Amino acid sequence: MKILLSPAKSLDFDRTIKTPEVTIAPFVENADYLANKLAKLSKKKLGKLMHLSEQLTDLNYDRYQSWYKPEKSNDNIKPAITVFTGEVYKGFDVESLPQSDLKNAQEQVRILSGLYGVLRPFDLMFPYRLEMGTKWSVTPKTKNLYSYWGSKISDYLNNETESDEVIINLASNEYFKAVDKKVLKPRVITPVFKELKGDQYKVVMMYAKHARGAMARDIVKNQYKSVDDLKGYNVGGYSYNEALSSDNEWVFVR
Repeated sequence: MKILLSPAKSLDFDRTIKTPEVTIAPFVENADYLANKLAKLSKKKLGKLMHLSEQLTDLNYDRYQSWYKPEKSNDNIKPAITVFTGEVYKGFDVESLPQSDLKNAQEQVRILSGLYGVLRPFDLMFPYRLEMGTKWSVTPKTKNLYSYWGSKISDYLNNETESDEVIINLASNEYFKAVDKKVLKPRVITPVFKELKGDQYKVVMMYAKHARGAMARDIVKNQYKSVDDLKGYNVGGYSYNEALSSDNEWVFVR
């Protein structure tokens, strides 16, 4: 069982969390290519491309100008799972996981990324910002990052999953759109988390993001044996609602 997550905009490179090992991202050469292209943009163009405030423009301009400069890199390259923050990663709560569970996460969790394509938890990454939905013509033949990544991410997922393995999609629509469904072979189940508001169940994004991370954590920690184990998920007061669910979109309510 593989698990897809989105990255987070917020990063914390000051905290230190030990991982059993560190690994190299599968598309690190693509990341270097994209980072070097971004480094050639003026500060004004970079800010406009990413719709950033002046402060965030300065931060990310400096990040790309410093890409792979040794004097800047010592404390600025860390395992991906240790630096992402935000609601999804608050739900995942990597700091409280023992090393054995982190090893499970390395085998199962895949973080989709606009810059890196796919990150495993222990893959080293530099601080960056590049949302998958950014409307950036990387090359004359690619109108955005979706066309740049093409089938690369799906091919990667196909190569590392067994024929009967299932992918649990806990990524946002923006990021899962980067997975070419026409190429992807494994079955995908997308959990959706809803809250009872009045007499209707509705998605509340902050709660949904936290729940995605918490479900990823529960799968990793308890090593679900089959996809049907997911129907017993009850962390945070959620429960599976069969009436609201379809074959590949499973709704959890509270």
